[in-house]
Amino acid sequence: MAQIAFLGTGLLGSAFAEAAAKRGDTVTAWNRSMDKVHALARFGVKAAPTPADAVRGASRVHLVLKDDAVVEEVIAAARPGLSADTILIDHSTTLPTLTADRAGRFHAAGLKYLHCPVFMGPQAARDAQGSMLVAGPKALFAAVESDLARMTGHLSYIGERPDLAAANKLIGNAMIIGLWAVIADVLTLAQASGIEGEDAINLVGMFDTKAMVASRGLNMAKGKFTPSFELAMARKDVRLMLETTGNRPMAALPAIAARMDQLIAAGHGAVDASVLGIDAVSRP
Repeated sequence: MAQIAFLGTGLLGSAFAEAAAKRGDTVTAWNRSMDKVHALARFGVKAAPTPADAVRGASRVHLVLKDDAVVEEVIAAARPGLSADTILIDHSTTLPTLTADRAGRFHAAGLKYLHCPVFMGPQAARDAQGSMLVAGPKALFAAVESDLARMTGHLSYIGERPDLAAANKLIGNAMIIGLWAVIADVLTLAQASGIEGEDAINLVGMFDTKAMVASRGLNMAKGKFTPSFELAMARKDVRLMLETTGNRPMAALPAIAARMDQLIAAGHGAVDASVLGIDAVSRP
């Protein structure tokens, strides 16, 4: 099996390192807080005192770090230990523009770098579930495709453009975080109405969100806002929701109401409520 390294062993990085060790890889890891690395010793993960020590002799280096600044800092510290053949696999969620700049600089310097953010939590990483996106040189991806496939339930190579995976990761996380915010407001509305939260979630579960995205969402992306639920009527419903919840903290609906008001003032009250996305698309 391979000799690999993990730089960053927070919740996700430690889960990846644990799973790799259990698959039989020789795993060395570094983290700023070394107690998180030492906790992996029971799985056979070796602790390294510096990033350069961790990556020395590794065929692949997996980075699971906080942000762009930390990625730059840690790779700079690791470079003295990198061999010419080492492939850097960056799972960090980062800014697309900075990711593209970093990839360009690294490739010009001879470093082999792929950006591979994931949609998965720690348990999914241990179980090789969830999804992984990959952007970067296709030939480089081909060299590690089988290794990455063992880490995830769904591996998707989306192209050579270096910022593609970073941008798609943010798009996906926007959907996830937005959904959590709406669910928080659903629970607040249920509380204000004397309805059990579990019952409210069961009601929400009756909706086919996948079909909604495929139909209404696709029409939004095409700039088609033929009314089936007029914006003015949707705004009335949001008013009722906010009046019901009173002074309770809300995560999403107040901002939605404010945006609806802007669009109604601009003359869009009679079109579909999905016109919320009008400024993101070109209308036919």
